[in-house]
Amino acid sequence: MGTRKMTISSFARAGGVGVETVRYYQRRGLLPVPGPRSTSYREYDEKLLRQLRFIRRLKDGGFTLAEIDELIRLDHTRDRRRVHALASKKLAEVEAGIREQRQIMKSLKSLLTHRDSAADGAPCPIIEVFDR
Repeated sequence: MGTRKMTISSFARAGGVGVETVRYYQRRGLLPVPGPRSTSYREYDEKLLRQLRFIRRLKDGGFTLAEIDELIRLDHTRDRRRVHALASKKLAEVEAGIREQRQIMKSLKSLLTHRDSAADGAPCPIIEVFDR
């Protein structure tokens, strides 16, 4: 990789997030704030862009910012057991979410198939399912 330098706006855009997200990640300690340069603005490099993309992929994968913070710290310690435990826990959560979504899909299909069976004036069965 080259030594491409970016402003915060081009850095955020290249990372697929907004400028305020970058600043928030910096406040949370997930991303370092680049040191001052000879210019009046901070410059972001490819190394920081890789870290931002790493954070975004983990976030997209369902990890919380606290979990991401822990994974970043664990990378420096090389504690593979803890990384494995976090990944296993996340996998279980994702699998549970998929089961829940499948149940919702099954219920919706059933409700849509029988939508005309409710009496006029009766509460809508589709809305009732989600109002529990």
